[in-house]
Amino acid sequence: MKSLDVTIRLPPEMQLSVPERVAPGDAFEREELLSWHTHEDEGVEYFLSLVAGDIESLRAALAAVEEVRWFDLAPVDDDAFYAYVAMDLRPEDEAWRSAMDGRRVVVVPPIVFGPDGAVALTVLGDPEELRQVVADFPEQVEVEVERVSDHRRLAGSLAGRLTMRQFEAIGTARELGYYEVPREADLAAVADELDCTQSTASALLRKAERALVDAALVR
Repeated sequence: MKSLDVTIRLPPEMQLSVPERVAPGDAFEREELLSWHTHEDEGVEYFLSLVAGDIESLRAALAAVEEVRWFDLAPVDDDAFYAYVAMDLRPEDEAWRSAMDGRRVVVVPPIVFGPDGAVALTVLGDPEELRQVVADFPEQVEVEVERVSDHRRLAGSLAGRLTMRQFEAIGTARELGYYEVPREADLAAVADELDCTQSTASALLRKAERALVDAALVR
Protein backbone atom coordinates (compact mmCIF):
# COMPACT_ATOMS: atom_id res chain seq x y z
CA MET A 1 0.00 0.00 0.00
CA LYS A 2 1.25 3.46 -0.94
CA SER A 3 0.18 6.96 0.01
CA LEU A 4 -0.39 9.57 -2.72
CA ASP A 5 -0.33 13.24 -1.75
CA VAL A 6 -1.72 15.25 -4.64
CA THR A 7 -2.86 18.84 -5.11
CA ILE A 8 -5.44 19.60 -7.77
CA ARG A 9 -6.46 23.08 -8.87
CA LEU A 10 -10.04 23.53 -9.95
CA PRO A 11 -10.79 26.03 -12.72
CA PRO A 12 -13.23 28.85 -11.81
CA GLU A 13 -16.16 27.09 -13.48
CA MET A 14 -15.75 24.08 -11.15
CA GLN A 15 -15.42 26.07 -7.92
CA LEU A 16 -18.37 26.85 -5.67
CA SER A 17 -19.97 30.05 -6.92
CA VAL A 18 -20.40 32.72 -4.24
CA PRO A 19 -22.01 36.09 -5.08
CA GLU A 20 -19.38 38.82 -5.26
CA ARG A 21 -21.22 40.99 -2.73
CA VAL A 22 -20.64 38.39 0.02
CA ALA A 23 -17.48 36.63 -1.22
CA PRO A 24 -15.30 36.16 1.89
CA GLY A 25 -11.99 37.14 0.25
CA ASP A 26 -9.16 37.35 2.78
CA ALA A 27 -11.54 36.23 5.54
CA PHE A 28 -11.20 32.63 4.31
CA GLU A 29 -7.88 30.85 4.80
CA ARG A 30 -8.69 27.17 4.28
CA GLU A 31 -11.28 24.46 4.81
CA GLU A 32 -10.49 20.98 6.06
CA LEU A 33 -13.21 18.53 5.06
CA LEU A 34 -13.23 16.05 7.95
CA SER A 35 -16.19 13.80 7.20
CA TRP A 36 -18.88 13.52 4.56
CA HIS A 37 -21.84 11.40 3.54
CA THR A 38 -23.68 11.43 0.21
CA HIS A 39 -27.37 10.65 -0.26
CA GLU A 40 -27.59 10.19 -4.01
CA ASP A 41 -31.33 9.44 -3.92
CA GLU A 42 -31.94 12.77 -2.20
CA GLY A 43 -29.35 14.59 -4.28
CA VAL A 44 -27.71 15.97 -1.15
CA GLU A 45 -24.36 15.74 0.59
CA TYR A 46 -23.79 16.25 4.32
CA PHE A 47 -20.32 17.20 5.49
CA LEU A 48 -18.38 18.45 8.49
CA SER A 49 -15.47 20.83 7.97
CA LEU A 50 -13.02 22.72 10.13
CA VAL A 51 -12.57 26.17 8.67
CA ALA A 52 -9.86 28.76 9.31
CA GLY A 53 -11.37 32.17 8.73
CA ASP A 54 -13.86 34.75 9.92
CA ILE A 55 -17.06 33.01 10.96
CA GLU A 56 -19.43 35.90 10.17
CA SER A 57 -18.00 36.43 6.68
CA LEU A 58 -18.34 32.72 5.95
CA ARG A 59 -21.87 32.68 7.40
CA ALA A 60 -22.93 35.35 4.91
CA ALA A 61 -21.22 33.51 2.06
CA LEU A 62 -22.89 30.17 2.83
CA ALA A 63 -26.29 31.80 3.17
CA ALA A 64 -25.91 33.25 -0.32
CA VAL A 65 -24.94 29.99 -2.06
CA GLU A 66 -27.95 28.54 -3.86
CA GLU A 67 -26.82 24.92 -3.50
CA VAL A 68 -26.56 25.10 0.30
CA ARG A 69 -29.76 23.76 1.88
CA TRP A 70 -28.84 24.52 5.49
CA PHE A 71 -25.80 24.87 7.71
CA ASP A 72 -24.72 25.18 11.32
CA LEU A 73 -21.49 26.88 12.47
CA ALA A 74 -19.77 26.31 15.81
CA PRO A 75 -16.76 28.47 16.77
CA VAL A 76 -13.54 26.84 17.99
CA ASP A 77 -11.67 30.09 18.66
CA ASP A 78 -11.33 33.53 17.07
CA ASP A 79 -9.88 32.12 13.84
CA ALA A 80 -11.49 28.70 13.36
CA PHE A 81 -14.91 27.08 13.44
CA TYR A 82 -16.73 23.88 12.54
CA ALA A 83 -19.20 23.96 9.66
CA TYR A 84 -21.89 21.28 9.37
CA VAL A 85 -23.50 21.70 5.96
CA ALA A 86 -26.13 20.06 3.78
CA MET A 87 -25.63 20.91 0.12
CA ASP A 88 -27.06 19.82 -3.21
CA LEU A 89 -24.83 17.44 -5.16
CA ARG A 90 -23.02 19.37 -7.87
CA PRO A 91 -21.93 17.88 -11.22
CA GLU A 92 -18.75 19.95 -10.91
CA ASP A 93 -17.77 18.12 -7.71
CA GLU A 94 -18.68 14.74 -9.16
CA ALA A 95 -16.45 15.49 -12.16
CA TRP A 96 -13.19 15.50 -10.15
CA ARG A 97 -14.27 13.04 -7.46
CA SER A 98 -15.11 10.47 -10.14
CA ALA A 99 -11.35 9.90 -10.57
CA MET A 100 -11.57 7.84 -7.37
CA ASP A 101 -14.91 6.14 -8.02
CA GLY A 102 -14.66 2.41 -8.54
CA ARG A 103 -11.00 2.35 -7.55
CA ARG A 104 -9.52 0.22 -4.77
CA VAL A 105 -8.35 3.29 -2.89
CA VAL A 106 -9.11 5.11 0.36
CA VAL A 107 -9.29 8.90 0.66
CA VAL A 108 -7.71 9.96 3.96
CA PRO A 109 -9.31 13.04 5.57
CA PRO A 110 -8.96 15.89 5.79
CA ILE A 111 -9.40 17.06 2.21
CA VAL A 112 -8.02 20.60 2.29
CA PHE A 113 -9.58 23.38 0.20
CA GLY A 114 -7.68 26.64 -0.27
CA PRO A 115 -9.05 30.04 -1.30
CA ASP A 116 -7.50 29.79 -4.79
CA GLY A 117 -9.27 26.62 -5.91
CA ALA A 118 -6.52 24.28 -4.71
CA VAL A 119 -7.61 20.95 -3.20
CA ALA A 120 -5.05 18.81 -1.32
CA LEU A 121 -5.78 15.08 -1.13
CA THR A 122 -4.16 12.03 0.42
CA VAL A 123 -5.18 8.74 -1.19
CA LEU A 124 -4.09 5.23 -0.15
CA GLY A 125 -3.92 2.23 -2.45
CA ASP A 126 -1.92 0.05 -4.78
CA PRO A 127 0.60 2.06 -6.88
CA GLU A 128 -1.16 1.18 -10.15
CA GLU A 129 -4.51 2.27 -8.73
CA LEU A 130 -2.97 5.56 -7.59
CA ARG A 131 -1.48 6.17 -11.05
CA GLN A 132 -4.93 5.65 -12.56
CA VAL A 133 -6.48 8.12 -10.09
CA VAL A 134 -4.04 10.79 -11.27
CA ALA A 135 -4.72 9.97 -14.92
CA ASP A 136 -8.52 10.11 -14.48
CA PHE A 137 -8.84 13.66 -13.20
CA PRO A 138 -10.67 15.85 -15.78
CA GLU A 139 -8.48 17.58 -18.37
CA GLN A 140 -9.38 21.05 -17.12
CA VAL A 141 -8.11 20.20 -13.62
CA GLU A 142 -4.44 20.94 -12.95
CA VAL A 143 -2.79 18.04 -11.10
CA GLU A 144 0.43 18.20 -9.08
CA VAL A 145 1.74 15.05 -7.41
CA GLU A 146 3.41 16.12 -4.17
CA ARG A 147 4.61 12.74 -2.91
CA VAL A 148 4.16 8.98 -3.24
CA SER A 149 5.41 7.10 -0.19
CA ASP A 150 4.58 4.60 2.54
CA HIS A 151 1.79 5.95 4.72
CA ARG A 152 3.29 6.37 8.17
CA ARG A 153 1.98 9.73 9.28
CA LEU A 154 -0.43 10.42 12.10
CA ALA A 155 -3.66 12.08 11.05
CA GLY A 156 -4.23 15.54 12.48
CA SER A 157 -6.04 18.72 11.55
CA LEU A 158 -4.15 21.99 11.23
CA ALA A 159 -6.88 24.58 10.81
CA GLY A 160 -7.59 24.75 14.53
CA ARG A 161 -3.89 24.97 15.44
CA LEU A 162 -2.75 27.97 13.39
CA THR A 163 -4.23 31.46 13.37
CA MET A 164 -4.97 33.16 10.05
CA ARG A 165 -1.90 35.38 10.50
CA GLN A 166 0.31 32.34 11.18
CA PHE A 167 -1.06 30.66 8.04
CA GLU A 168 -0.26 33.80 6.08
CA ALA A 169 3.26 34.02 7.52
CA ILE A 170 4.27 30.43 6.87
CA GLY A 171 2.69 30.48 3.40
CA THR A 172 4.53 33.68 2.51
CA ALA A 173 7.82 32.27 3.78
CA ARG A 174 7.37 29.13 1.67
CA GLU A 175 6.53 31.12 -1.46
CA LEU A 176 9.59 33.34 -1.03
CA GLY A 177 11.91 30.36 -0.59
CA TYR A 178 12.61 30.82 3.12
CA TYR A 179 12.42 27.05 3.63
CA GLU A 180 14.52 26.09 0.61
CA VAL A 181 17.98 24.59 1.13
CA PRO A 182 19.92 26.79 0.74
CA ARG A 183 17.51 29.58 1.63
CA GLU A 184 16.36 31.82 -1.20
CA ALA A 185 14.95 34.52 1.10
CA ASP A 186 15.81 35.75 4.57
CA LEU A 187 13.64 36.82 7.49
CA ALA A 188 13.79 40.45 6.38
CA ALA A 189 12.18 39.55 3.05
CA VAL A 190 9.42 37.65 4.82
CA ALA A 191 8.80 40.59 7.16
CA ASP A 192 8.65 43.03 4.24
CA GLU A 193 6.09 40.89 2.45
CA LEU A 194 4.01 40.60 5.63
CA ASP A 195 4.41 44.34 6.32
CA CYS A 196 5.64 43.76 9.87
CA THR A 197 8.87 43.86 11.86
CA GLN A 198 11.41 41.04 11.71
CA SER A 199 10.75 40.16 15.35
CA THR A 200 7.01 39.83 14.63
CA ALA A 201 7.66 37.71 11.54
CA SER A 202 10.02 35.50 13.52
CA ALA A 203 7.45 34.98 16.28
CA LEU A 204 4.72 34.13 13.76
CA LEU A 205 6.92 31.57 12.02
CA ARG A 206 8.14 29.96 15.24
CA LYS A 207 4.60 29.56 16.60
CA ALA A 208 3.36 28.17 13.28
CA GLU A 209 6.30 25.76 13.05
CA ARG A 210 5.69 24.54 16.60
CA ALA A 211 2.01 23.91 15.79
CA LEU A 212 2.97 21.94 12.68
CA VAL A 213 5.47 19.85 14.63
CA ASP A 214 2.84 19.11 17.28
CA ALA A 215 0.35 18.11 14.58
CA ALA A 216 2.86 15.65 13.14
CA LEU A 217 4.14 14.13 16.37
CA VAL A 218 1.54 14.52 19.11
CA ARG A 219 -1.54 12.30 19.18
